[in-house]
Amino acid sequence: MRSARRLVPPVVFACLLLTGCKSTSLGTSTPSGSGGPSAAVPGNGGAGRAIATGAGPQQHYTVQQQPAAGSCHYRYEHGEPLEDPKCTPGAISPAVTQANLNSTICRKGGYTSGVRPSTYVTGKEKKLNAVSYGYTGSASEAEYDHLISLQLGGDPNDYRNLWVEPADPGHRSSQGVNNKKDPVETELHTAVCAGRVTLAAAQQAIVTDWTTALTRLHLQ
Repeated sequence: MRSARRLVPPVVFACLLLTGCKSTSLGTSTPSGSGGPSAAVPGNGGAGRAIATGAGPQQHYTVQQQPAAGSCHYRYEHGEPLEDPKCTPGAISPAVTQANLNSTICRKGGYTSGVRPSTYVTGKEKKLNAVSYGYTGSASEAEYDHLISLQLGGDPNDYRNLWVEPADPGHRSSQGVNNKKDPVETELHTAVCAGRVTLAAAQQAIVTDWTTALTRLHLQ
């Protein structure tokens, strides 16, 4: 039997002796799956960071494990709450693509009601996610929000795409959920279905910063 050293090409063996070599030089690859990142999603102004792909719509949703307690931290832009990108980077549904918009998110009669998890599932997840973010306010005033909304092809129940979104600044208590992010999502959906921006561009803009998504895509 030949020695292991002789089976390794000289260049690769030399690489193994250097501390700076990466595992990819040996041909290793990251396992693929619903939790892995997809290819970088292009926007209208250049390539952005990769957005993960979730499992997509399910017949039976189960309560998803959430980030560790207190590990997520809100950011604020002009007083508006933003998600922690480490805990909630966003996830897209493989069931929605640029090619099938007319039969999914842009179809007449709606799309979201048929893929939305039950309140039984999301109610449990919302309580767990509130602990992840350290949210201690009224649960009825906070929205368990899809970062990439369902009407923009966001994954319905991937924990990476859901977060407890606090009420907007100046929001009056006892008025229920009413966030400024919602009309932004609707405008993006309208623009995607009208062909004014691509699905990928809208998804990228909203995970980057929903407060600037419309201006980033020259929609306002």
